[in-house]
Amino acid sequence: MLRALGLALALWSCAAASQASFGSLRVCDRSSPLTARQQDRLLRFAAIVRHELEDSGQAIALIARSGLDLQRFGIRYSHGGVSLKASDNTPWSVRQLYFACDEGRPRLYDQGLAGFLFGTDDPSIGYVSIVLLPRDAAAALERAALDKARALRLLAANYSANAYPFSLRYQNCNQWVMELLATAWGALDDAEDLRAQAQAWLVARGYAPPPIEVGSRGLMFAAAFVPWLHSDDHPEEDLLALRFRISLPASIEAFVRERMPGAERIELCHDERQAVVRRGWEPVAEGCRPNAGDRVIALD
Repeated sequence: MLRALGLALALWSCAAASQASFGSLRVCDRSSPLTARQQDRLLRFAAIVRHELEDSGQAIALIARSGLDLQRFGIRYSHGGVSLKASDNTPWSVRQLYFACDEGRPRLYDQGLAGFLFGTDDPSIGYVSIVLLPRDAAAALERAALDKARALRLLAANYSANAYPFSLRYQNCNQWVMELLATAWGALDDAEDLRAQAQAWLVARGYAPPPIEVGSRGLMFAAAFVPWLHSDDHPEEDLLALRFRISLPASIEAFVRERMPGAERIELCHDERQAVVRRGWEPVAEGCRPNAGDRVIALD
């Protein structure tokens, strides 16, 4: 049961909440103040992330951050969005889906990089993944992301942290990103059935998030009592096998890497002493331990 509840919290970190703290979005009942030192470290880390985005020469990037410690589930990143240089907010703000707690519904939100990073549950260590796309693919995605009417048409009416990727009933933050990619790269008709078109396009291109093995009926049971968890959109065979298929940043990146050979990845992390910047698809070791060739920046 504890494992199931842990996974429930892990999935919840995909959704930010409407309660603000220093420009960040916090989970409704999990707000914890940061010390001045923690805020300073995260602001310095945000500046490093922003520098990498500026230095890329691109106008848009896929971006994901860590939230809770999910390594026991083999998950490093839970929350993703698109970082836009031409954002109406501040440059490189992250356009993302979040769950508005007060309203009980999903919304789109443009959040500055600092606020995006402040959403972590553990300010002592954190990870950020940036994926830079080939020029044509990036331009198409930027057009789709900045088209507010189309971006909102892709927003489902109901939120579920563990939304099934091929159902129109619910949506989570990462699934919104996937459907935005499909809209951009599939040149889909801007119609009321845009989400259905996007999902069909993804199926036809082989998008298949790997299953998360729950290993307990506790989470299935918990879904009946937690307003942001649902199971009625998942195939019966998956529920019987105690597993969920969910869009996560890792499945987004795997799809992009396969379809866009020119895509590049930058992973950044920080602990309480330093930040590490790595270029390439090989992940940084747990604990934010650098390898030869990684850029290391002191944060003390």
